Amino acid sequence: MAKKVNPIRNTKKSKDFVKVIKTRRSPKSGAYSFREEIVHKDDVKKFFLKN
Repeated sequence: MAKKVNPIRNTKKSKDFVKVIKTRRSPKSGAYSFREEIVHKDDVKKFFLKN
């Protein structure tokens, strides 16, 4: 099976992007859920501030 080529990784601007992971705890069950996204390094604070 061939691998898919990620267009972000093949550019010189790929160093401007970071993978961020936000954890959230469910008030009902107490279990953790994770939300991960690849965002531009200037938008990291926006990712963590939005609900």
